[in-house]
Amino acid sequence: MPSQRDLSDPLTMRLPLDVLVEIEEIAAVCERSRSWVFVRALKSYLAAEGKEILDIAKARKEMAAGDAFDLDDVAAEVEAIVKGAAA
Repeated sequence: MPSQRDLSDPLTMRLPLDVLVEIEEIAAVCERSRSWVFVRALKSYLAAEGKEILDIAKARKEMAAGDAFDLDDVAAEVEAIVKGAAA
């Protein structure tokens, strides 16, 4: 668990009531705080969908900088390799 100095300032947010009810139920069952549930949920999101969003943004930036390969060129190179291996 992070120490106090590793934590951000408190955040204020509004949630749909059904989401809050689920968070509170999970917190009660796990005997943890709502903050603990929020952090776990956010870490899970960041590891999955959040990472995908950042990866796409990085790829777009690389493409804009010309640091990418044309799919047709890659396909032609793979085809040449396959034909060479078959010979």
